Amino acid sequence: MDLDSVYRAEYGRCVATLTRLLGDIGLAEEAVQDAFAVAVGKWAGAPPANPGAWIVTTARNRAIDRLRRESTREARHAQALLLHQPAEPEEAGPVRDDQLRMIFTCCHPALSPLAQTALTLRLLGGLEVPEIARAYLVPEATISQRIVRAKKKIRDAGIPYRVPEAAELPDRLGPVLTVLYLVFNEGYTATSGELLRTDLCAEAVRLARALAELMPGEPEVIGLLALLLLTEARRPARVGPAGELVVLAEQDRSRWNRELIAEGHELVRWCLRRDQPGPYQLQAAINAVHTDGRATDWAQVLALYDQLLRHTPNPIVVLNRAVAVAEVHGPALALATIEELDLPGYHLLPATRADLLTRLGRTAAAVTAYDEAIGLATNDTERAFLESRRANLVPGN
Repeated sequence: MDLDSVYRAEYGRCVATLTRLLGDIGLAEEAVQDAFAVAVGKWAGAPPANPGAWIVTTARNRAIDRLRRESTREARHAQALLLHQPAEPEEAGPVRDDQLRMIFTCCHPALSPLAQTALTLRLLGGLEVPEIARAYLVPEATISQRIVRAKKKIRDAGIPYRVPEAAELPDRLGPVLTVLYLVFNEGYTATSGELLRTDLCAEAVRLARALAELMPGEPEVIGLLALLLLTEARRPARVGPAGELVVLAEQDRSRWNRELIAEGHELVRWCLRRDQPGPYQLQAAINAVHTDGRATDWAQVLALYDQLLRHTPNPIVVLNRAVAVAEVHGPALALATIEELDLPGYHLLPATRADLLTRLGRTAAAVTAYDEAIGLATNDTERAFLESRRANLVPGN
């Protein structure tokens, strides 16, 4: 495992652990970044057996050194001395996981919704600003400003890094679910480089399981876990032998993880029995249909998308629904449903248009749409897939 891989896999855990030790998110993040800078020279391409522990220990020591240098008051000295003590007693409260605790802390109601999720994705997922901006379809400058302001708000308002009381958990739930969903999505389709970041997928699933243990009677929590499990189950078939993207219709279903599918289906059935549908439960139900049997029942998928659109009337749902419309009613009607969509910078809109235009035999318009999608795609694997589809329309070009 190289240093970049360690950074992607361990950054969030290390920041969360250091925040618990230091009680200061900003100082924790700086200390972890310092530790990774030290690792560049120390590891020489060969990480230690437990790189995360090495980073935490080094970051802790660097933080102590910084506090000693900068301390001008007894409180700072006391804080540095506390860091020398052995592991502190486990903090009481319902959230035991450092990273899950960090998510709830960053989702404090004093912060705006965008600041909550942007900060958490940066600190927990280790996502860079461009990756977060892509998830929200907003300019990078906007995300940078939100993160800076959120850190300042936490510091100036004295927002504590602590376990929320049980009564506070429901109010924090929406942003927490959003964060886990976005972390998984970044792992399933990375902003850049190769298609998958399995470390992020695994971490999102782990935290979703922890959240489900914390709130076992909350349907949307169970729905999110089911959604992630059913999506993760298809991951082994999502890339071909050469690392190329394989779309759902062309995947080898024998490669899907049947244990995850069975678990996800059971969770969906649990949600159905509660009869309190929400966006994550409906998305989970859609994925349950995709993973049930030898072929997708597109009429059922479309009915679920109609229900999801009533719950969550946004252009992404409209775009995804168009795929089901095409399968049930044909590409012409599907194309009509997305012609007025406005999703600046979102490559899947022109990619979907290109596919529908191809199916309609409108080759010239499809090529133009593929060119637009290729220009917007930032993931190498997705771009190569789009280029191959375009090449099929214009052989030898």
